[in-house]
Amino acid sequence: MFHFLIGPAVGAVIGYITNDIAIRMLFRPHQPKYFMGIHIPFTPGIIPKEKNRIAGAIGKAVSENLMNREVLEKSLLSEEMLGKISDAIDEFVVTQRGNNETIEQFAGHYLPKEDIETMRTDVTGGIVKMITGKLEHSNLGESIARLATQHVMEKTRKSVAGRLGADLFLHPVAQLVEGVLAKHINEILHNNSGQMVEGLVNDESQRLMGMTMSELMTGHDEQAAQIKSGILSAYRVIITEHLPRILQDIDISAIIEQRIKDMDMNEAEAIILDVMKKELRAIVWLGALLGCIMGTITSLL
Repeated sequence: MFHFLIGPAVGAVIGYITNDIAIRMLFRPHQPKYFMGIHIPFTPGIIPKEKNRIAGAIGKAVSENLMNREVLEKSLLSEEMLGKISDAIDEFVVTQRGNNETIEQFAGHYLPKEDIETMRTDVTGGIVKMITGKLEHSNLGESIARLATQHVMEKTRKSVAGRLGADLFLHPVAQLVEGVLAKHINEILHNNSGQMVEGLVNDESQRLMGMTMSELMTGHDEQAAQIKSGILSAYRVIITEHLPRILQDIDISAIIEQRIKDMDMNEAEAIILDVMKKELRAIVWLGALLGCIMGTITSLL
């Protein structure tokens, strides 16, 4: 009886030890070993020896199959992802309705004060330039003069003088005055519109930056909904139209390959063992089982 137990026991031990050594030899030694100047076979381990080839293969596999355009686009435009973005926007709005920080203070959490001031100056300057250009090349003077003379003529018609027919005599004068008035208004706008518009825009800009986030978010549900819709639309456009260019510029394959090449073997070994510890241990015990079976068969023979 003892004779029949020795074979399976020895086979199990041998199977366990050989599989354990084989797994260890995947990683170790990390460097080639020599004895009396002769290279010792199977050093370094298989993974350290083939590290660069493995890095290239993993990088190519990930970029072509796991992180390609189709996979990323499907994930980033899924209903779940869009729902998360929508919920995040709603949560932001609700949170900011209780925030008494001014818009300038809130922006200060994300941008330096100098950048905020530069952005405000650039935006207001652009608005001032646009409005000033429109005013200088518009017929605003004629429109204002026409409205002014029409107003005066209407008042005259309703007055005692108007009932006596004075408006009939004033009509030619009004036409003359309208032309002169339009000319002067256009000159005033041409010479002073920049200063007037700049003052108005700067005042409005200061008022806006001084508003609290609570004031900005409260009572503007329709505008908030429009902004939310615009953000989601912009997100879809970025993913569908710009994702291929982004992936091309990033070159995921090269990044992964280089990261693996730069990784220390101790770090790489720890990561692989952490991910596959259970599976590798199962292989060791499977070796013991197969050794036990072979030993049993040998004993029976």
